[in-house]
Amino acid sequence: MLRYFIHHRTLANLTLVLLVAIGLISLDRIRTQFFPDFVIESVRITLPWPGAGAEDVDQRVVSQLEPALRAVDGVSESTASASEGNAQFRLEFAPGYDMTVALNEVESVINDARDLPSDLEPATISLGWFRDRVTNVVIYGDLSLDALERRAETLTAALFAAGITKTSIQGISEPRVTLKFDPQTLEKYGVTLNDAATKLAGSFGDQPAGTMAGDRVRLRTAGQPLDELQDFALIALDNGTRLTVRELASVEYEGLDRGLALYYQGLNAVQIQVDRGEGGDAISIQDSVQSVVDQFNAEAVDGVQARLVRARAQAIKDRLDILIENGITGLIIVVCLLFLFLSVRTAFWVTVGIPTAMLATIAMMLAFGLSLNMISLFALIICLGIVVDDAIVIGEHADHLHRQGHSPSEAAYLGAKRMFLPVLSSSITTIIAFSGMFLITGTFGRLVGDIPITVALVITASLAEVFLLLPAHMFHALKGAERGGPAWYDQPSLWVNKHFDRFREAVFKPLVGRVVTWRYPTLAIGLGLIMFSAAALMDKTVGWRFFNAPERGTLTGNLMMVEGSDRADTRAYLDQMASALLTVNADYQREYGREAVQSWLFQVGDNSGRPISGANRVNADRLGGFDVELIDPDLRPYSAFEFIRKWQDAIPASDTVDTLQFRGDRRGPGGDGVSVRLSGADFRVLKQASLALQNELNRIAGVSAVEDDLPFDKTEQILSLTPEAQALGLTAAGLAKQLRDQLDGISALTLPTDGQSFEIRVAISDALRDQDYLQRARIPLPNGDYADLASLATWRSDRGFASLQVENGQRVIRVSGELADDPVQQAAIQTQIREQLLPALALRYGVNTEMSGLAQQEREFLSEAVVSFMVCVLAIYLTLTWIFSSWTRPLAPILTIPLGLVGVIWGHYAHGIPLSMFSVVGFIGMAGIILNDTIVLMVRIQELSGHQSFHAAIVQGASDRLRAVFLTSLTTVGGLTPLLFETSRQAQFLKPTVVTLAYGLGLGMVLVLLMTPAMLAIGHDIRRALVSARRAPGVIARARRIQALR
Repeated sequence: MLRYFIHHRTLANLTLVLLVAIGLISLDRIRTQFFPDFVIESVRITLPWPGAGAEDVDQRVVSQLEPALRAVDGVSESTASASEGNAQFRLEFAPGYDMTVALNEVESVINDARDLPSDLEPATISLGWFRDRVTNVVIYGDLSLDALERRAETLTAALFAAGITKTSIQGISEPRVTLKFDPQTLEKYGVTLNDAATKLAGSFGDQPAGTMAGDRVRLRTAGQPLDELQDFALIALDNGTRLTVRELASVEYEGLDRGLALYYQGLNAVQIQVDRGEGGDAISIQDSVQSVVDQFNAEAVDGVQARLVRARAQAIKDRLDILIENGITGLIIVVCLLFLFLSVRTAFWVTVGIPTAMLATIAMMLAFGLSLNMISLFALIICLGIVVDDAIVIGEHADHLHRQGHSPSEAAYLGAKRMFLPVLSSSITTIIAFSGMFLITGTFGRLVGDIPITVALVITASLAEVFLLLPAHMFHALKGAERGGPAWYDQPSLWVNKHFDRFREAVFKPLVGRVVTWRYPTLAIGLGLIMFSAAALMDKTVGWRFFNAPERGTLTGNLMMVEGSDRADTRAYLDQMASALLTVNADYQREYGREAVQSWLFQVGDNSGRPISGANRVNADRLGGFDVELIDPDLRPYSAFEFIRKWQDAIPASDTVDTLQFRGDRRGPGGDGVSVRLSGADFRVLKQASLALQNELNRIAGVSAVEDDLPFDKTEQILSLTPEAQALGLTAAGLAKQLRDQLDGISALTLPTDGQSFEIRVAISDALRDQDYLQRARIPLPNGDYADLASLATWRSDRGFASLQVENGQRVIRVSGELADDPVQQAAIQTQIREQLLPALALRYGVNTEMSGLAQQEREFLSEAVVSFMVCVLAIYLTLTWIFSSWTRPLAPILTIPLGLVGVIWGHYAHGIPLSMFSVVGFIGMAGIILNDTIVLMVRIQELSGHQSFHAAIVQGASDRLRAVFLTSLTTVGGLTPLLFETSRQAQFLKPTVVTLAYGLGLGMVLVLLMTPAMLAIGHDIRRALVSARRAPGVIARARRIQALR
C-alpha cells in the first residue's frame, strides 16, 4: 500500500484534501464549552410529610428507607436528608447502569416499605437529568411586574421559536388570595376552616359534568367569578341570613412578587434562565439568544429592555480564544524551527501534516461525541510537538537516505519502512502514558478524561499521515531537489545544519565519549540532581496547590435578617448594600480608570447562588441576595475577593441583620477550601463538635464564611394527648391535622386566570398565631363540639435541627469555609486543621473526622495518580521488551523518566508557581514523550552495535540521533512556549502542565542525551559481569585441569 501511495500521482493529495475538508466541516459543527460535561446517573426521591420536624422525618422515614435504597443494585453513592416536612434521597449509580431498571427497583423499594407514617404523602421519584446554565436574560424597566411578565412570556415564545427550549422564568410567583378568619367567629357558626375550604372549592371554578348525545356534547358547570369572592355567601343561617366572605374574614391579596422578587440595578425585573442539555453547544445557543434579544429590544416601545447577564458562553469564547491564539503562535514557532533545520521541501510537507492531523482529529472527536473545551483544546496544543516528532523522524531519515545515494522513490519508501518500528513504538508508549489518566476516577478523572482520548486520536491521525501521505510527498520533494540541487531558500537551513554538525562533531561527540568513560560519576551526578530536586519539593521550596480554579467575574452576597423582620426591612437593607456597591465601584473607577462592576441584580425572598446555611428554615421574606458581575479578570489588577472585602467594609452594620455572607465564583470542579466531614451516631454530639471546630476556624486568619450544614431548627413544641382527649375520640394524627389547618392554612382551590394560576387559601388571622396560640386555641371534636387545646393536650419545648444528613448509612455533618488565595497560606491552614484541630476534636467528642471536599478529592486523585503512573510504567516496559527483544535494555529508558522530574520542579520554581494536579497530569504524559527520544537513540545504537564495539556504538549512535532528538524536543517545547508566557489569569490553571512538559522535556532532553549513554554503558558492564560470572566455574575448572596436566 505504501508503494502504491508513493507512485500514484494524485492519491496522496486527494486523501489530504478529503481529510482537510472533513476536518473543516467538523470544526464548524463540534460543540464548544468550558469544561467537559460531567453526567452522573442518579435518582432523586422526595417524600413529603407535612408538619413533621426534621428529627421525626429522620427516625420515621429516612431510617426506614435509607438502608433498603442503599442496597439497590448499581448504587455507588447514597445520600439522604431529613428536613421539616420532607425526606429526600439521592442515589448515584455506576456509569453505564440501566437507569430504567434502577428506577423500577427504587419504586419497588418505596412501594414495599412498611411502618411508614400513615399520613406520608406519595413519593416523587425522578431521574437526574443533565442541565447546564448557558446564560440568564434579565428583562427590566420602570413598569409593573404584570407588564414585565407579559414581555417575558413574549421573549420566551420567541426563544422557543428559535429552537431554545430549556428556559425558565424567575422572579414571578403565582398570585394568591388568603381569607383569614377569626376562629371564634367560625366556632360561633359551627364552621371549620375545612368546611370553608370545601364550600369555596365547590362554588368557584368550572367543573366538568360529563357528556351526552353520544359524546357529541360536553357539559360543564360554571362557577362564580373571582371578582365576586368577597360577596360570596359562605354561611347561610336558619333565619335566612347569608354571611359573606367580606363579613367573616379579612381578604389578603399577594401579587406576582409575593415570592422571589428581582431588581436589576434598582428596577423591577424578571429573569429567564437559559440552559442546555447534554450535547448542547453553549456558544451557538447563546448566539441564538443574543439574536432574539436584539430583535426584542429593537421592537420595544414601552421602555422595557432585555440583557444577557452571567453569560457563560462568552467566557467560553474568551478562554478558547486564548488557547487558539497561543496554539497558532506555537504552530508558527514550530514551523520556523522546521525551516531552520530541514530543507524547505521537507519542512513544507512536515508542516502540512500538522493541520491535516489536527483537522482529522477534530473530525474523529465529533464522531466520538467529544467537545472542544479548555481541556481537549489544551491536549491538541500539547500534541503539536508530538505530531511533528513523527514527521521529523521519517522526513529526515528519507532525506538522509537520499543523500547517501538512494533514489527519491526508494528513499521515501525506506525512510518510512525503517522508521516504522521506532515511530510506532514511541506512539504506543505515548498513548499508554496518557491513557493512565483513565485510571483516575471521580470529578477530576472526568475533568482530565478528554486528554488521553484527544492524544490517542491525534497520534492515530498522525500515524496515518506520516506513513501514507508523507512518503508520497517526500518522494516528490526529493525528486524536485534532485533536479535542481540546493535552492536559495535552503541557505538558512544549510547554514544552521553546518554549524550544528560542527557542534555535534567538535563538542557533543567527545562529550558523550567522556560520559561513557566516566559513566559511574555521571550516573551519580544524575541521581544527585534527582534527590536535590526532590528535597526542594519536600522542604516546600517549590509549593503545592492541588487545583487552582480560574476566577470568574461573578460574585454573590447573601443576607438573612433577624427574626421578626419583614419584606420591607429586607428590601431596605439590600438598598443600603446597593448604595455601598455603587460607592466602591466609583472608587475603583477613580483609581483604575474603569468601573469594576458590569451589572448587578438583587432579589428579595431567597438567597443567590449557594444559600446561607439554614436559609430554608426561615421565612423567605427575611432572605435576600446579590448577583454582581465584574469586568473580565484580565481587565483588572485586583481579584474578586479583594473587591468583596472593600464592598463588605462599605456596608453599614445593622442589628437587624442575622447573617451577611459573600462568595466569589470560580469555574470548575472541586469544593470548598475548607471542608471537614464529621460522622457519628448522635446528631447532637456532632453539632457540639461542629460548633467547637467552627470556633477554632474563625480564629485562623485567611479562613472565612465558616458554617455547617446542620442548622438549628425553630423552637419545637411537642404535644401529647390527655386521657380526656383520647376518651373524646381525638387522635394524635387528627389533632395534628387540625393544628396544621389553622396554622399553615388550607389551599381551597387553584384557578387558571389569564395564563396564570390563582390560588385561594383559608387560614386563621396572623395576630392569633403568636406565642399564646396554644393557650387560647379551640379544637373541633369528632362529635361537633369545641374544646380548649389546653384541656386536650400537654406540651413541652425542645429545639431540634432544621436538616439532617445521612451518607451511605452514616449520620454526618460538614463544616465548610473559604480560604485566602495564597497557596502557601492555604497549605499551612490545611496542615493545621489536619494535624492539630481534627485529632483534638476526635479525642474530645468521640466523633470520626475526615478532610472532605477538595482535600478528599486531592487524596483520592494522588493515590490514583500513583497507581496510574505505576501501571503506565509497567505497560511501557512490556512494550519496550517487545521492541528491543530484551528484558534488561528497556530498563535504561524507564530510568530516564525521573530525569524529567528535575526540569519539572525547577521549572515551577523559576515561574514562581506551585505544583498542582495538572503538574501530575503533565508528568504522566511527559513520561511517554520523553521515552520517544530514548527509543530513537537506543534503536540507532542497537543497529550500530552489530558491527562495532558497544561503547563506540553508543557514542556514534548518540551523535547520529542528536539532531532528531534535539529537533523533536525543541519543536514540542516551542509549541508550548506561548502558553508558557501567557499572562491571562484564565489560563493560569493550565500553566503547571505547560511548565511540566516544557521544562521536563527541555532539561530532560539534555539529561537523556547524556545519562542514557552512561546507563547503557553501565548495563553493558553488568551484562559482561554476569556473563563472566556464568563462565567463571568453567574457566576455573579448565584452569585446574591444565594445572593438573602440568
